[in-house]
Amino acid sequence: MGDGGDSVIGPVDPMQVPRFAGPATYARLPALDAVGKAEVAILGVPFDSGVVYRPGARFGPAAIRSGSRMLRPFNAWTEAEPFAQQVADAGDVACTPFGIEQAIGEIEAAAKATYERASHVMAIGGDHTIALPLLRAASKRFGPLALVHFDAHLDTWNTYFGGARYTHGTPFRRAAEEGLLDLQRSLHVGTRGPQFSAQDLPDDAALGFRLIDGRAIDDRGAASIASEIREVVGDAHVYLSLDIDVLDPAFAPGTGTPEAGGWSSREAIAVIRGLGGLRLAGADVVEVAPAYDHAEVTAIAAANIVYELLCLFSLTKAGG
Repeated sequence: MGDGGDSVIGPVDPMQVPRFAGPATYARLPALDAVGKAEVAILGVPFDSGVVYRPGARFGPAAIRSGSRMLRPFNAWTEAEPFAQQVADAGDVACTPFGIEQAIGEIEAAAKATYERASHVMAIGGDHTIALPLLRAASKRFGPLALVHFDAHLDTWNTYFGGARYTHGTPFRRAAEEGLLDLQRSLHVGTRGPQFSAQDLPDDAALGFRLIDGRAIDDRGAASIASEIREVVGDAHVYLSLDIDVLDPAFAPGTGTPEAGGWSSREAIAVIRGLGGLRLAGADVVEVAPAYDHAEVTAIAAANIVYELLCLFSLTKAGG
């Protein structure tokens, strides 16, 4: 399916099967096992042992899938047809909740195995710790990656609690140290809120990251932010990682470390829609913790962001 030589199997027809019925896959898409290969595989990573505040993102993949039931095959606002390519749900990684480093290894192995059956992996988490093994797998296939990191937080701190190196606050420092990233073409977007010290931002910049902070959406708007992202990453292969807490808690209450003053779901989608032309290698949407959600507000926002990223994958394929 991934080479375009076979017919594409799309989502269940909502005119035949009501949206509240049918498979519990993302957007009611076929399972990867059913189609064999895919252009993009949706991979659930139900892991949250790296959190430092609220747990619960282990239930994020199921919540995002539930929030995706209203999605449709044509994006009228970008003219993308994300399901015209073969997209399939690869199910969830079976990773231990008891040992972080063991789980990281299990996630990396599962992602590498998924890349053997799909051109790209779109992961749904799970806390942000999972970005490290996902980047390891993606860089194995594509080489060092430009990182576009949407998040209220930098996630480049060194250690927590006397030496814990692997948490949801450290994945991109570890990724930088491991040579997984093209640091001349990597940036954080939407960062806001208090830092631990005046040294946090300089330390992050010393690693090589650029920063578009959360205020830019007011000062410059979505189109300008998207333009700068495209300029920074250029023609590099891109890994896009989005923590749902880049949204304000009004739009994403169901998350582990909420910060006031964030973007609306409309603003985040507008920025993502402006990224057409990126050579998207892989992506994740993380930190959905449904126990703190209400009326599926966070899950629906996350599901729609995943949809917009699938549209970018389809444009990546069309653009070569």
